[in-house]
Amino acid sequence: MINVETPYDLETHIGKELGTTEWKEITQEMIDDFARISGDDNWIHVDVDRARNELPGGKTIAHGMLTLSLMSGMGSKIVNIRKRGRGINYGSNKVRFTSPVPVGSSIQLKRSLEKFERIDGGVRLTYSNVMFRKGQERPVMIAESLNLIYEEGQ
Repeated sequence: MINVETPYDLETHIGKELGTTEWKEITQEMIDDFARISGDDNWIHVDVDRARNELPGGKTIAHGMLTLSLMSGMGSKIVNIRKRGRGINYGSNKVRFTSPVPVGSSIQLKRSLEKFERIDGGVRLTYSNVMFRKGQERPVMIAESLNLIYEEGQ
């Protein structure tokens, strides 16, 4: 984990890898919860019996958007800013789901800081995020995301 005092201290990390998270297992319960919340109940995600018979590998597959949604929480384990105000997810420029994530897989996030911009009261950070599945060299997701981090008291 990278530890800095203020959001401005991240400027020295432009173009550098910030870190990699611990592995996180994807369970059927997580997939089912996401399906219920999102309304995406495609059988490849939630029908364990049909997946066993019809999908390569015989397992359900996590939603790409579930994988993307995990990026925020996992990313917060990579950088710690001691003196800061609010942080806001500002969106994504690019997202690609490059390989499936079968139930029971473990995923890991690697994050780099691509761009640092000063804004009124804080900074806008552009991250390169690469999600990997344990035991597989090819990433399962590649995403460029933006966050706003404000000064302490903002």
